[in-house]
Amino acid sequence: MKRLLLALSHLCYNMAIILYVAGIHLSIFFNKKARLWVIGRRQWRERYKKAASGLAGHQVLWMHVSSLGEFEQGRPIIEAFRESFPGWRLVLTFFSPSGFEIRKDYPLVDVVVYLPADTPGNARVFLDIFRPDAVIFVKYDFWANYLFRLKKLGIPTLLVSALFRPSQPFFKWYGVMWREMLGAFSHVFVQNSASQKLLQSIDYLAITVAGDTRVDRVLHLASGVQPSAKVAAFVGQTPVLVVGSSWESDEHILLEVLRSGGLQHFKIILAPHEPSEQNVDRICQAFSGAVRFSRFSAEVDTKARFLVIDNIGMLNTLYQYGKIAYIGGGFGKGIHNTLEPAAFGLPIVFGPKFAKFEEARQFVAAGGAFSIQNEGELQSVLTQLHDPDFYAQASSAVLNYLQCNKGATQQTIHWLLLHYQPDSPYSTDGLG
Repeated sequence: MKRLLLALSHLCYNMAIILYVAGIHLSIFFNKKARLWVIGRRQWRERYKKAASGLAGHQVLWMHVSSLGEFEQGRPIIEAFRESFPGWRLVLTFFSPSGFEIRKDYPLVDVVVYLPADTPGNARVFLDIFRPDAVIFVKYDFWANYLFRLKKLGIPTLLVSALFRPSQPFFKWYGVMWREMLGAFSHVFVQNSASQKLLQSIDYLAITVAGDTRVDRVLHLASGVQPSAKVAAFVGQTPVLVVGSSWESDEHILLEVLRSGGLQHFKIILAPHEPSEQNVDRICQAFSGAVRFSRFSAEVDTKARFLVIDNIGMLNTLYQYGKIAYIGGGFGKGIHNTLEPAAFGLPIVFGPKFAKFEEARQFVAAGGAFSIQNEGELQSVLTQLHDPDFYAQASSAVLNYLQCNKGATQQTIHWLLLHYQPDSPYSTDGLG
């Protein structure tokens, strides 16, 4: 019965992949991401063979990520792997154009390509071209035909920074194929004990609770953050609310608090999610007297209350100047990065849509982050954080979370060292 259900599930899965790919091809006329998805995979066999020619004679690590967020979780492993395995070559694949287009020139890997659609034929050809010696999948991008082929070839395959929920098919009666996919992983590194217990409930035991690799990255970035003379001049000695990746709905809440007399003793740095000319102009008009970062003058603008960041890439350097962080997106599809402000010990505020973010849930549970529905709740949180003891407890809560969840990167590297360099002096400190 199990074998029959597995065969039927695999057949339905392959049919779904074909329909999915057909749907993407039909969408290219009105969807830019679909167009990039299709164009990036055209004639991939010839292009990938050419790219793989530079890997000859070397052992190869293949890492697959879905998009940009998963890349950021895999990035610390890539950086540490480069140091521990200098002779290896790295292949990085993306599923989504939103990740590939931004990181296609990432210098620490040798090949960056799209992952071909998950058909049995594509999986066979892709693995024949690149011939990886080890494979890492990041977080949740499970592709059955690739995983089954990797298992058949006996290639060690890791899943890192994984999170599991009871609603996933792994834990349903019909999830036999998904459980077979889990069996293709040599080891799974999960973010929390709840995920470990779920896997144990279906008798999957090759698990380590390692935390989130992004924690290692934000702590590393925070330890080496560079100062900004402009931002320091703007801040002076005044406490600062750093607003990261804001949307218009977030800015509306802040404006309401300002109109009601809140945030009197704060300066505000706004780093909008979309720093386009039009959006920055809109924000500057809404926040009267706001100064653009690119036009800020230390001689003229130090008395300004609002600084609007009109570039991409410096948000993580701003939190060093903050007292409190407000993270945008919570009134839309979901909040943005909360780990970066936590690395500087900032209490964090965001809108109501945070439930799918493990670290945000943990921050809220520990009293280091606060979800708000409106300007009244934001004002209430700001009043509470004005109390030194309450503030210190909130700051300690986010820092404690990071300290308890760091080390996932090194645990992954230890596993690889044990299996590929067993004589390394560093492999004896890891897990087996």
